[in-house]
Amino acid sequence: MSLLVAPLMVLWPAAAVAALGDGRRRPVGWAAAGVLGVAVALLGALAVRVAADGPVEVVAGGWPADVGIRLRADALGVTLALVSVAVVLAALVHGVASRQSQRLFPALMLFCAVGLTGLFLTGDVFSFYVFFELAMMSAYALTALGRERRMVGSALIFAVVNLLGSVLFLIATAGLYRATGTLEMLAIADRARAVDPNTAVVIAVLYFVAFGVKLGLFPFHFWLPSVYGSAPPAVAAVLAGALANIGAYGLLRFEAGLLGRELALGAGVLVGLGSASIIYGAVQAVGRRDGREVLAYSAIGHAGYVLVALGVGGRVALSAAALFTVVNALGKTLLFLAVDLRGPMVATAFVVGAFSVAGVPPSAGFFGKAALFDAGIQAQSTATVVLLFVGGALTFVYLFQIYQHQFWRPHPEVRPAPASARAVVAVVAVVVLAVGLWPEPLLALSDQAGQALVGMAP
Repeated sequence: MSLLVAPLMVLWPAAAVAALGDGRRRPVGWAAAGVLGVAVALLGALAVRVAADGPVEVVAGGWPADVGIRLRADALGVTLALVSVAVVLAALVHGVASRQSQRLFPALMLFCAVGLTGLFLTGDVFSFYVFFELAMMSAYALTALGRERRMVGSALIFAVVNLLGSVLFLIATAGLYRATGTLEMLAIADRARAVDPNTAVVIAVLYFVAFGVKLGLFPFHFWLPSVYGSAPPAVAAVLAGALANIGAYGLLRFEAGLLGRELALGAGVLVGLGSASIIYGAVQAVGRRDGREVLAYSAIGHAGYVLVALGVGGRVALSAAALFTVVNALGKTLLFLAVDLRGPMVATAFVVGAFSVAGVPPSAGFFGKAALFDAGIQAQSTATVVLLFVGGALTFVYLFQIYQHQFWRPHPEVRPAPASARAVVAVVAVVVLAVGLWPEPLLALSDQAGQALVGMAP
């Protein structure tokens, strides 16, 4: 069995079997975690192969590439697949260890991992949409698992708004197929040069709005604070650390990779919207005291960094966007998993996550922010460099405020979490530090990703 196909072949049957079991029983949850662990190992091996030999491709059934289902792992896709499934694994273990697992919780986590793996490793737009909807439907169900009124209401908002994004994605895809005659991504990138400029601009705008909604960019952010604030920590970690990667990946793959000419035309608008998202999210986060609300608005702000990098353009900026997406996902996962826990070990792990999100060495986030600074300097954009500095300073301020409120003040109403849940947070913190101390593999993959996106762009 191909290493490219193996993660999906492991996850699909396990998700179907888990749906028949009772997720409230801990053995079911631990078995699902074991399957996710195997998938992470397989994706890690695939990432090593891609880093050494370049993209790996498989077309199902031996059909031509523009007819059959095409799986394709390049540096960008395999890195985000690996990180996203690892985030789902950490969230599942945290939920099971905290005894917060609902009946369908393990199965939905596995289905979400299937969708994420498939969409990051596909080479055609149709398969991307199928896996994309599978991941999003799993996320809708996860946000409503608690059955509390606030959770159900937030899940409804989440579903309606993101379904609107899905409709826009389908309209854009129909227009893209009409204009190019194919849904195979490499062929689209080649034929996009001949597409009528007005048609291509409309398609690019539709894709931008569709993925902007998924990412929670300003001004498409209105659904995000209530959903992130009401979801259980494990689910919020998946939303911020895995599902949000879909929006960043979509902008990088479809806008920078397939419609690069149209992206360049809107560079100024992208930088403006990204800057507004960074400042808005940071200012709103500074004014909040609830930990989950602070992290929700922080997610809005940090989505803007990806948009600024897209607006700057070029290999360095696109590599920086890919790198920042990965390290930000790890940092946000750590913070959401730690925010409701207490104890010295959790407090230390929270500091690690805060340093990573703020871009302080030796955490992983330092290299993401440093890459963005490098992109701004190479583009000779003083405004971008100043914006990154101001955004980083505000991030440090509001994360210090939440740390002070959550861990310095007594909270007698908070019950101690199981030691296993605190151990999960500690392990994620170690991973964030390890990536910061040995960033070379991630830097190499992100550089390959930027090079590939520039090569695909018409």
